[in-house]
Amino acid sequence: MRHTIWSVMSSSIASISLGKLRKRYRNRVRLATALFFFGMGFSFATWASRIPSIKSQLQLTEADLGSLLLALPVGQLLAMTFSGKVVTRYGSRWICALGLLLYAGCLPLISVSDSKWELAVALTLFGFFGNLCNIAVNTQGVYAQFFFEKPILGSFHGSWSLAGFAGALTGLVMLSFHMSVFYHFLIALGFVSIIVVTNTKYLVKTQSPKREEESSYNFLKNPDKTLLWLGIICFFGMASEGIMFDWSGVYFKEIVEAPGAFVVLGYTSFMISMASGRFLSDFFVARLGNRKVLIYSGLIIFIGLYTAVLFPYLIPSTLAFMLVGIGVSNVIPIIFNAAGNHPTIPTGMALTIVTSISFLGFMIGPPIIGYIAEITNLRYSFAVIGVFGLIIALLAQRLSQFKG
Repeated sequence: MRHTIWSVMSSSIASISLGKLRKRYRNRVRLATALFFFGMGFSFATWASRIPSIKSQLQLTEADLGSLLLALPVGQLLAMTFSGKVVTRYGSRWICALGLLLYAGCLPLISVSDSKWELAVALTLFGFFGNLCNIAVNTQGVYAQFFFEKPILGSFHGSWSLAGFAGALTGLVMLSFHMSVFYHFLIALGFVSIIVVTNTKYLVKTQSPKREEESSYNFLKNPDKTLLWLGIICFFGMASEGIMFDWSGVYFKEIVEAPGAFVVLGYTSFMISMASGRFLSDFFVARLGNRKVLIYSGLIIFIGLYTAVLFPYLIPSTLAFMLVGIGVSNVIPIIFNAAGNHPTIPTGMALTIVTSISFLGFMIGPPIIGYIAEITNLRYSFAVIGVFGLIIALLAQRLSQFKG
């Protein structure tokens, strides 16, 4: 009897210990994945926070800056043709590590560019490694989701947005201390390197699900309409987001005429609201549904941008940029989740398709702003981009994926 009780107790203790180990492991996987999202967002935010400084340093006009920003999507397009295949073949774990190091490694290269063509080359590389890193990190996010019953993808994108706020805040501090762009970017590279070194071993090792490896689906030969429309909705959402990253500082400097370090206030307020919105994304979706949240998000983007256009003053524009942050915060988590749950196309492949389409908007939107601003002015260009919010709302209402 005593032996039986001891056996039962030993089995229970072992079961509890194993359960704790599994919980600890999956939480560490989640933390490592979130930190890679954070590192990727911090790298981009570091660049975005010093765009006004680089613009002044090279004496660029709005058209010059718009043209140079085209180098980012060019780099992305170059990487897009094989990023998914590389991640599938070699595994997203090591591509995450290599991609993030190279992505952050482009920052010092950008800072030492003394001419337009040097900056164009550096930004092309930045876009190239950004795409590679993005596909790998989002694939890791999908794999990490397999360990949890509740949705966690929104929190990963929240980590990316939180990194944007951290990058903006760091930029504000660097500007306050009059630190050069080079040393600022070098510090950012060191920080991201620490993330990679301390967290790579905790990423999921699986290269890809078996059914994904065996899939012969080719989007170019047989485009799936659902994925195409999901990508288009996300295109407009990420175009709005990319514009806020690249032009919010310039808008506050030239249109709002914010004094001194307050130039980054619009960008910072945008990032705070977007990060908060993404951490709350799953909460709102559970109560309102994907369709309503997307419609409301599109309308909020529209209202926010037009508020900044009509009232280009410090406080109204700051509040307006917060509205835009809330609006764009829900688009990516909802779209990526819908793509990842496609009934017939493997998760990783579906995400690669939608991510590739959507990040074109993230990269192409900012250059468009520059060209429109050169013809008219920056206020009118923001008004044009405000229409993107209405397009998101209309497409979300019509797409059968979000009915009900």
